[in-house]
Amino acid sequence: MSDHLFSPLSIRGTTVRNRVMVSPMCQYSCDRDGFATDWHEVHLGSRATGGAGIVMTEATAVEPRGRISPHDLGIWSDDHADALAPVAAFVSERGATPAIQLAHAGRKASKTRPWDGSEPLQPDEGGWETLAPSAVPYPFEEGEPPRTARMDLDDIEGLRDDFVAAAERALDAGSEIAEVHAAHGYLLHEFLSPVTNRRDDEYGGDFEGRTRLVREIVEEVREVWPDDKPVFVRVSATDWLPDRESWTVEDTARLAPLLAEAGADLVDVSAGGLHPDQQIPQMGPNYQVRYAERVGESTDALVGAVGGISEAEQADALIRNDRADLAIVGREHLRDPYFALHAAEKLGVEDEVEWPIQYRRAVQ
Repeated sequence: MSDHLFSPLSIRGTTVRNRVMVSPMCQYSCDRDGFATDWHEVHLGSRATGGAGIVMTEATAVEPRGRISPHDLGIWSDDHADALAPVAAFVSERGATPAIQLAHAGRKASKTRPWDGSEPLQPDEGGWETLAPSAVPYPFEEGEPPRTARMDLDDIEGLRDDFVAAAERALDAGSEIAEVHAAHGYLLHEFLSPVTNRRDDEYGGDFEGRTRLVREIVEEVREVWPDDKPVFVRVSATDWLPDRESWTVEDTARLAPLLAEAGADLVDVSAGGLHPDQQIPQMGPNYQVRYAERVGESTDALVGAVGGISEAEQADALIRNDRADLAIVGREHLRDPYFALHAAEKLGVEDEVEWPIQYRRAVQ
């Protein structure tokens, strides 16, 4: 029998109960610098209660300047890990696999929350100087961007150390999967793309130079992450900038086996986010799945697909037709925390999921 949406997925020594993953989605809900709150426990815990196989935190900054906004999660201290530990514990108690996305926002940092306009914040407004491979600020449509500093080699070494330390803290906090965020125009994606990486040293220039930092960070995270637990990498398969030299799907297909060689078990394939001039194709069901398929052709690593996945039959077909190994569901999980439980009912496989005992009288 072929795999389907509710087939368990074994990666190394970790078995995920089904192929539904809650996509990392920023909540912008920290009351103080980077610390998880009751909101995060309820938000993520609800999706675990709702039957998802993997529940992943939002982008969690490995150092203070790595936050997108002052209200983002962080894990740059043991106290931050302690605040996240109850979240991971509850997710695990509900039978889901707790995961964390380790991130640095790079030049897209230091701005207000979306509902406050996503406007750039200056240091005198509570913002900070941002970091990037090259001293080219993000081109906000409105507002002066904060100063962007070109990272020197010491900064790069420090960033690698920050990712490693964050992974170690995440492990102590109970995370079973670590995902390195190299997508959506944030710092590691900025190193990958020639649009934002204008360096002429060993971390710039050609494909090998521009991919060096991502490969090094994945390798170093893998070294401190237990052998029986998975490491994921989220990538933007394309910059969606066809009219200029940019990062393309073929670049991603070339990178994927190198990520696997560095220790990545799954490539989480998204797209875009680097520049406001991006030309997004018509958004609709599965609009990014073709990128995941192309990446899957290039590597033995597992592949996750995201983007426009909102229906049970649609997610199930991705797995049954070998288009992806994992259906990564974002906005539909915001609309319906119990997406996985409802999907099992629609697919006629109710016996493969378990409603919380407290709720069973509503479904029996």
